[in-house]
Amino acid sequence: MKRIITLLSVSLLIIGQVFAQNFELNSPDKRIQIKVNCADDISWSATLDGNVIIEKVRMGMDFSTGVDFGVDPKVKKHSINNFSSIIHPVVPHKDAEIKDEYSELSIEFKGGYKLNFRAYNEGVAYQFIDDAKSSRNVVSEQVAMTFPEGSRSLFPQEESMYSHNERLYLDKSLTEISDKEFCSLPVLFSTDKGKVLFTETALHDYPGMFMKGSGNETLNAIFPKYVLEAVPAENSPDRNQTINKEADYIAQVEGKRAYPWRVFIISDDDRTFVESNLTYQLAQPTLIKNMDWIKPGKVAWDWYNANNIYGVDFKSGLNTATYKYYIDFAAKNNIEYVILDEGWTKSTTEILEYSPDIDVPELIKYGKEKGVEIILWVLWKPLDENLTEILETYKSWGVKGIKVDFMQRNDQYMVSSYERIAKECARLELLVDFHGAFKPSGLRRKYPNVINYEGVKGSENNKWSADITPEHNVTIPFIRMAAGPMDYTPGAMVNKQLDNYSISFDRPMSLGTRAHQVAMYVVYEAPLQMMCESPSRYYEEQETVDFITQIPTTWDETVVLEGSVGNYIAVARRKADKWYIGAMTDWDGRALELDLSFLGDGDFTMEVFKDGINAEMFAEDYKKETLTVQKDTKVKAHLSSGGGWAAIIEKE
Repeated sequence: MKRIITLLSVSLLIIGQVFAQNFELNSPDKRIQIKVNCADDISWSATLDGNVIIEKVRMGMDFSTGVDFGVDPKVKKHSINNFSSIIHPVVPHKDAEIKDEYSELSIEFKGGYKLNFRAYNEGVAYQFIDDAKSSRNVVSEQVAMTFPEGSRSLFPQEESMYSHNERLYLDKSLTEISDKEFCSLPVLFSTDKGKVLFTETALHDYPGMFMKGSGNETLNAIFPKYVLEAVPAENSPDRNQTINKEADYIAQVEGKRAYPWRVFIISDDDRTFVESNLTYQLAQPTLIKNMDWIKPGKVAWDWYNANNIYGVDFKSGLNTATYKYYIDFAAKNNIEYVILDEGWTKSTTEILEYSPDIDVPELIKYGKEKGVEIILWVLWKPLDENLTEILETYKSWGVKGIKVDFMQRNDQYMVSSYERIAKECARLELLVDFHGAFKPSGLRRKYPNVINYEGVKGSENNKWSADITPEHNVTIPFIRMAAGPMDYTPGAMVNKQLDNYSISFDRPMSLGTRAHQVAMYVVYEAPLQMMCESPSRYYEEQETVDFITQIPTTWDETVVLEGSVGNYIAVARRKADKWYIGAMTDWDGRALELDLSFLGDGDFTMEVFKDGINAEMFAEDYKKETLTVQKDTKVKAHLSSGGGWAAIIEKE
């Protein structure tokens, strides 16, 4: 009897192997290879230069009716093709020309669904396509990622899925991450042979993903449930919600559709995570036909500095005179925009009317006379309740865009709300800056008027914490910025080293040096880039302002010169015929040798803004100098503790 059972087991194993189907897909440069297995479920693995970098990813989708994806899958047909094209982004936050080159494996399954894999030189991605014609609910989606033994993560741990998604990156072994701990995206994983940055793009009408630990090398996807009832919270009911009732599914879907791309940027070179455009390449193409009105630029921002201006003959605050002062400052320094942040409306919920102390039409008129446009801050909750009337009213006043705040959710309704806002603003030719937001997930390509996102632990945290350290500042370009532009809001002029830093809500200061802040304008991608300090203080620091305002907010070409996650970064970016370099370090002072071989022939003038000799004691100490350089020049950039270095290079 025992022999019969053994023979039966062997027979079943052989049958299983016969019916299992395996596929291989290589990146164009052959360094990355994925192996896809379709047996009882669908799974795949990835290698980099022959070394296992992802041991296994098992995925599938469960529905209320019809065929579940990845359950006993039956392959109908498959194809492998190579593609190469050029993408020209409307708002080039990194490169004006992107080479979109990849190999694609497309698998069609019985039951009416497809699975597409793409292999790029810097990573892989996959996407489910549903050919169903009926309406149904997505009960769950499975993404179980297993990494090699000993792998670690820089883990943006969340306490709740109701979140601003502004997190520190905790360095954890995967075995330390319990099944009670989860993170938002993007998230970085490190193995002995390289790193993997995981995120998502082409996220439309579907909830955002989080990743949960398991106490071993496997992490599993989790999603917010479909919200059936959300009510104003007891705490700050104008902006916060309590979710009273959720469905037992994550999304309602109707007919044929594509699900989000799951994106894995893979490299043994940290610079790749800054240079990669994968989340943009995989996003849906733009729907806007006339885009000439979309104008990136810098913003004189009020909220960080609490409208504290001085040396004037009127009382500063939330009033017309103060905002005219901001407009005057912007006009004198060729700054394109001023934001009226919280406080300009009659109340935070009465956002069709403005405060009696702030004459908004007058400010818009005054700004236009001086070449400065106005952007209005609004809470998401009252905007969502009356979207079209509110936006049409703002358009009639002559505003240029809106900054939407306090979304805090990732469920299907909220994701769709982002798109409704983007679409309606596009119709009215208004820019959108999403604050209190989840990470960029492809919407900025479909609607290029979505010009920036927060979803990053940025400089506003200086008002209430000491969290924004130089180490954090040189971590986020490799992780959060891989998803897209980030509204970090740099530009602090009150700069301190750790031993003389203090927390002040109305008089905030930054950790790290002045040059560290200046370098952010090159390192951090933000087509709508803030200048967070008080104009009065900026007037006292005109030399720094004059350097910052020369730096563009969009780019034709990006080259990462040096980079190590959480340690240091040096980026060169080109706009037209000028090059700009930004370098930043953590608390360790260091010297970086910068190779200028990206320059053309001839002599170039390099204007440098760097840490002063005493910056380690007095963080505001800086020095400017001008050098002549050529493409064979090797520049030694000396960065103090928490320091920075920036340069503007042009042909002589």
